[in-house]
Amino acid sequence: MNYLAHLHLGGDQPAQLLGSLYGDFVKGPLAGRFPAPVEHAIAVHRRIDAYTDSHPLVLQAKARFPQARRRTAGILLDLFFDHCLARHWRRYADEPLAQFTARVYRVLDNEPALPERLAYIAPRMAAQDWLGSYEEFAVLQQVLLGMSRRLSRPQMLEGAMEELRELYEPLTDDFHAFYPELQRFARLQIG
Repeated sequence: MNYLAHLHLGGDQPAQLLGSLYGDFVKGPLAGRFPAPVEHAIAVHRRIDAYTDSHPLVLQAKARFPQARRRTAGILLDLFFDHCLARHWRRYADEPLAQFTARVYRVLDNEPALPERLAYIAPRMAAQDWLGSYEEFAVLQQVLLGMSRRLSRPQMLEGAMEELRELYEPLTDDFHAFYPELQRFARLQIG
């Protein structure tokens, strides 16, 4: 799962929202590095990732990609599933997407001690509404371009957008089959 899904699944409290994002920016043991509610949310993020990576529906979705794409299929699926969540937000959330993303951006803006890389991207994330923009499929192309610039082998993502376009319907079906199961799992983890 990518940013939007983790934020949606990790709980509504500010510390939960922060920890839901920190999970992508903080590595290694936590052991008192952050307040307990934030660390709990980071742990939930990590359990969501492990559950997702091993789930049969996700493995099935990854297998839809050509063999040559299998190394990056998980990255592509994370992005695509955020697109599906944004596009079908009303099906999975009561709060309107724009209201939810505005609340997330306020929480980020009010936190003076974001992890370094998150502190760098959070203002752009809010200004460009990264979370809400996932609703538009074409935005994934921009995200993929940005990701390819950070890869040691950027050619690994060449042609990915075309593959996502070709697999759009079956991957969307995979998302709708998987996400309710993930929501149930996440609720149990939050406690």
